[in-house]
Amino acid sequence: MAGKGHDHIATLARTMTQELVSRRAFLAAAGALGAGLALGRPAWAQAVKRGGQLKIAWIDTVDTLDPHFTSSLGAIKIHDNIYNGILKVDFDGKRVSFKPDLVEKWDMPTPTTHVLTLRRGVKFHDGDECTAEAVKWNQERLRDPQVKSPHGWKLADLDKIEIQDKHRLRITFKRPYQFLPVAWTGSTGRAGTVVSPKAVEKHGRAFGRNPVGTGPFRFVEWVENDRIVLERNPNYFETGADGKALPYLDRVTVLLIRESSTAVGALMAGEIDGMNLIPFQFLPMLEKNPAVQVVGGVEGNYTFVGMNNRKPPFDDQALRQAVSFAIDRTPIIQQAYFGGAIAACSAISPPMSDFYNADQCSSKRAQYFDLDKAKALRAESKHKGDVEVEWMVVGQYTGSGGVGPRMAELVQPMLAKIGVKVRIQLYEQATWHKKRNTGDFQMYDEGWVADLDPDETIYPEWVTGKPWNFVGYSNPEFDKLVSEAQFEPNVAKRKALYDKADLLLARDAPCAFIAHFKVFKALSRKVHGFKYIPADSMRFHAVHL
Repeated sequence: MAGKGHDHIATLARTMTQELVSRRAFLAAAGALGAGLALGRPAWAQAVKRGGQLKIAWIDTVDTLDPHFTSSLGAIKIHDNIYNGILKVDFDGKRVSFKPDLVEKWDMPTPTTHVLTLRRGVKFHDGDECTAEAVKWNQERLRDPQVKSPHGWKLADLDKIEIQDKHRLRITFKRPYQFLPVAWTGSTGRAGTVVSPKAVEKHGRAFGRNPVGTGPFRFVEWVENDRIVLERNPNYFETGADGKALPYLDRVTVLLIRESSTAVGALMAGEIDGMNLIPFQFLPMLEKNPAVQVVGGVEGNYTFVGMNNRKPPFDDQALRQAVSFAIDRTPIIQQAYFGGAIAACSAISPPMSDFYNADQCSSKRAQYFDLDKAKALRAESKHKGDVEVEWMVVGQYTGSGGVGPRMAELVQPMLAKIGVKVRIQLYEQATWHKKRNTGDFQMYDEGWVADLDPDETIYPEWVTGKPWNFVGYSNPEFDKLVSEAQFEPNVAKRKALYDKADLLLARDAPCAFIAHFKVFKALSRKVHGFKYIPADSMRFHAVHL
């Protein structure tokens, strides 16, 4: 008899039409993503008005507009408006689900076989039709080791792709794959985002600056450190409340304003229509402004202090463990997050309800604050006496999670109590990314956001040799547990595997976990139709002014 997990994914596939995906939608964890959500005030209801330009401040990083290569949520939020995915993430205010996007029908004749029937008549912005061949090309591009996409791991067990007709293809995996609905979304999943094959072949490496998709907006220009401009796609396939083709807006101008105080000032003055991210320190002021609507809540994320496991002094597990127990998360949550977070004692976050353990901190199974224990572990370290380390920080960090200089300043005196002297070193963002990506650091802090399943929370960040395992953590037992969980169809058994892996990660302490935090966006009251999705999404399909 098929396991419970397969029952979920098979039901999801059978019922996937343009109207509704099964409420269970394969991932019970993602299904409860709205738990603890604190929605902002809703936009005022009014008749849809077409036309106009939305000007919105973008204060987090945009690395590339090629979705198969990005690691930036700032970029993904723009991708959502240029591209479509095989599937898309939806949210009804309580539960997350995965709905059809380019796919009109999804059948599963076996637990490893997926037959996708595409919408007819969908065209890329360059005029080519989006066919089964185009989807096949995209899937093969992602998994091609020569392409070196950081999202290729999501399709590592893809066995073969067969074209059945112009709008239908059969995709076979080697094993039942529990992460697939997330992977195939056109937003955070990225392995389901469909780009124009012709445009990639035309622009090559420069495609990330010349994006072509099927989405509601077409790319116009990217002026470095100034703006990214999108315009209405007149041939978009979705329709709005008035029965006519979306989007309602003529143009979206993304203003690349790195200084968050400047963006807040412009929003308060009515010069712009919104911000894609609110740093925590500005939240109280914006919530009190009657001309601004604040939208957001707890999402699947965590922040951590990473320690380079490959080189001294953090090649020593006892020292890393000492750091993890020396950090008091309470003042960090109060002062860096302005109360907009809870303590993180391991990687899996509360919205993943079937996998998160609410007593993870109180039970003291994983990481927690215990200065006496930290001192005892410090005494066991092979590095005796005071240890001096550099903590690299982005000098002008404005991204989500409350990480950056404030985090380092709060942790610095805590670590001094166990003989770890932290020197905070500020770097320009490009340099910081280069040093992180090449392992040229001792300590740094990071925030992983918009995760909808434990697989994306743990696998690419901590499994040996995976693309975002910047600290160089490696434990064969951990790797085995996480890999088994990817293909375990029974939810209870899958949770048991993640429980073991999560606690092993906390014990080995390649990092010190800090917080699970809320994510907020701000919009002018004249902006209507924005739909909040708890995956750090900024989808402008149905927005109007």
